[in-house]
Amino acid sequence: MAEKKYDIGLMGLAVMGQNLVLNMVDHGFDVAVFNRTTSKVDDFLATPEAQAKGDKLTGAHSLAELVSKLKSPRKIMLMIKSKDAVPAPELKLYPESAAVDAVIAELIPLLDKGDVIIDGGNTQFKDTERRTKYLQALGIRYIGTGVSGGEEGARRGPSMMPGGDPEAWPLVKPIFQAISAKVGPNKDVPCCDWIGERGAGHYVKMVHNGVEYGDMQLISDAYWILKNGLGLTNKELYEVFAEWNKTELDSYLVEITRDIFTVDDPETGKPLVDLILDAAGAKGTGKWMSQLALDLGVPSTLVTEAVYARAISAMKQPRVNASAILSGPTGQYTGDRKEFIDQVKQALYASKICSYAQGFVQMQAAAKEYDWKLDCGRIALLWRGGCIIRAVFLERIKDAYDKDPNLENLLLDPYFKNAVESAQGAWRNVVKTAFELGIPVPGFATALTYFDSYRSANLPANLIQAQRDYFGAHTYLRVDKPGEGPFHTDWINVKKS
Repeated sequence: MAEKKYDIGLMGLAVMGQNLVLNMVDHGFDVAVFNRTTSKVDDFLATPEAQAKGDKLTGAHSLAELVSKLKSPRKIMLMIKSKDAVPAPELKLYPESAAVDAVIAELIPLLDKGDVIIDGGNTQFKDTERRTKYLQALGIRYIGTGVSGGEEGARRGPSMMPGGDPEAWPLVKPIFQAISAKVGPNKDVPCCDWIGERGAGHYVKMVHNGVEYGDMQLISDAYWILKNGLGLTNKELYEVFAEWNKTELDSYLVEITRDIFTVDDPETGKPLVDLILDAAGAKGTGKWMSQLALDLGVPSTLVTEAVYARAISAMKQPRVNASAILSGPTGQYTGDRKEFIDQVKQALYASKICSYAQGFVQMQAAAKEYDWKLDCGRIALLWRGGCIIRAVFLERIKDAYDKDPNLENLLLDPYFKNAVESAQGAWRNVVKTAFELGIPVPGFATALTYFDSYRSANLPANLIQAQRDYFGAHTYLRVDKPGEGPFHTDWINVKKS
């Protein structure tokens, strides 16, 4: 009897990898697994869940064995961390991504032309760009796919954003769309579709993560001003977020925030959230989005401010020291509590719109820069289920791009324009109140500044250009001479009024 061949192989049996494997088997696919530390292969196969899969799941103790167990064309998904591989100097690829490069270097001699390598990690898109080109020259197909939803998403249905070699997509499409989250009236629309060539999938996943940074900071702003400005208890905060989750703010992050306020620490009986150190961590994708926004010259200010907010939160001891020296306003809001809670809700929604608007503007700019054909409406649909930023709100984004595929900014869509403009009074009052009470709301304030800047036909950059020309002869353009210039003035010797 011929040895059984498996539909797909997966390397990297951390929790995400294990859950994706079980998800694949649940959907009828036969999977072979491998891990650099081979004891993890045996440990995983010995778990009750893996045992229950029978011969639909098998293990390998080397990459060569993994490859030998797969149907042709072979499909191998990498879910690896940097510690899982050694550098591959012979491949002459970037040292900061040596882990995946090392595995690719090992796989190349084991694969045939037409086989597929899939990177499912949070990878810098430029690495996916170069890997796709490098492997295409060897006849090997490559996909870089963003996978969002954490452990639960990987097990029950993630949002997946694949990009890379278009010839590889038909080979993995049945698997990816089967295991992804499903949405729509009949829960039959997969949250997975082809994003674009080369690094497009990982770029979109990076923007997803950056928007997630912004969402989390905005929710934290709302929490902080309700807690400190109104003195709401955790029970009251639960009630507020529970109510908000029944409105246009209905989303995964608002839902879990609601639930967080109900959990008590089993050791002390105190609310667990109040015992957690206020120093936020980060894995780097938010920083990537901010850095790449600067490279493109697009103002993704929400993610940048969210990254900085995490950075200053990590300065715990310096902040404690400063709190004993520096002073500012204190106190609580003395107006109508119910009305102010609604104003915070409106500020959160308007700020969220600005955050997503910035994310889509950056993706559109990247598509032009890197020659991708991104479908913004379809991308919004991929985020409706499985992922961390899933929200009812995303349906509105899809509608906006259906009406105008070339929409310059979500703020210009009639629905979002009306939503933000109707929230303006509340939004401004919340930011003003926070400033008056000395409560930091970096997300709300940054979003409002972006909105005010974007809606302004004129900004003070004319003075900046004059300054640059004065000290560095950097030149400027003139509003009264369109199409002419650039101009330079001898600011020291010119006649002054």
